[in-house]
Amino acid sequence: MRDGAETAALSEAAFAPALPFALVSAHETLVARGCAGLIEAGPESVGVRARRLLDAAIDAPALLVGALPFRAEVPVHLYRPAELSRSPGRARLAAAFPPPALVRPAARVAPRWQVTPEPSLAAYRSAVANALARMAGGTDDPRKIVLSRSLKLVADRSIDASALLRALSEDASVTAFCVPLGAGPSPRTLVGASPELLVSRRGATVTSHPLAGSARRARDPEADRAAADALLASEKDRREHREVVEAILDQLAPHCAELAVPEAPELTSTASMWHLGTPIAGRLRETGLQALDLALLLHPTPAVCGTPRLPAARAIAELEGYERGFYAGAVGWCDAAGDGDWHVAIRCAELAGREARLYAGAGIVAGSDPEAEGEETSAKFAALLTALGIDEQGRSLAEDVA
Repeated sequence: MRDGAETAALSEAAFAPALPFALVSAHETLVARGCAGLIEAGPESVGVRARRLLDAAIDAPALLVGALPFRAEVPVHLYRPAELSRSPGRARLAAAFPPPALVRPAARVAPRWQVTPEPSLAAYRSAVANALARMAGGTDDPRKIVLSRSLKLVADRSIDASALLRALSEDASVTAFCVPLGAGPSPRTLVGASPELLVSRRGATVTSHPLAGSARRARDPEADRAAADALLASEKDRREHREVVEAILDQLAPHCAELAVPEAPELTSTASMWHLGTPIAGRLRETGLQALDLALLLHPTPAVCGTPRLPAARAIAELEGYERGFYAGAVGWCDAAGDGDWHVAIRCAELAGREARLYAGAGIVAGSDPEAEGEETSAKFAALLTALGIDEQGRSLAEDVA
């Protein structure tokens, strides 16, 4: 039987990330390098295994970083980094992910891309229609199902995860993230720009900022304002949003002495999307619940799964036709004191060598229109595609402008 030191050494050897873990927001840049211990599979809960790994911290930071998958059956990816740096705002991003040299020996030709929708847009619309039929079936059926689709991208060269992270970080309204998932010749990396805070804990204070209900932004200011006003007035979108907020409140209420939530949702925006959002703040009854415990309690919210949770998850498994992996999971950190931040893993791509898998989803409720929901997923792909410099067909955005 291995002792703790040997197990930690084997974990570190099994996972040696080439890229740093990073969370980049207007509030803070957190960069974690290397691996001093990896949470391994086991019969105990994730929270118990996480505390054991944190308690073993001696020379390395007493902090865990990583990602939670969408499905509970998929192993979590959490590890203790060997080095950690934190700074206000985005000051440390350039140091951790330096841009290429300003002077190059020769101009590089832009990458060429092959884009394959999986499923096709037509198949996605059919799945939405199927979901609507299920929701109309009776009281035991879901009230909301969040269906996603993906784009498989293949470039003519390796995809630069650092460049993608830098591009996504230009939007000050999101938390950009980079999560190394594996080592080897073509290491997998999850890169994205989440607009949604799943949960944050600082001492007894807990906060969450769920988003649900979306509209594409427009370049024309008048059209953009009209899209925002229409979203705020939409009965369908407000109903979809309410499902998310009520579910989070129901999960937090037994653990909180106080909970504060506004009566109506607020408009929030990224560079490409309008959303309905509701800030939630509470005070924990006991501080034994660490940030990771709270994230596991709330995840997956109706914003990425649906309601009720179990029948919605079953419908997703049957209708989407692929494994989400860490898409629609959560990325973040938790320290030995139990504090931490966890963000919903949306607007993201999984990179491996020359390939990328992009994801986008939409909440389906009574009154949803299959064509409109397909358009919403296209709008949500825009953040990643724009950062890569292409449209949904793989055409260069620079060529379109020219």
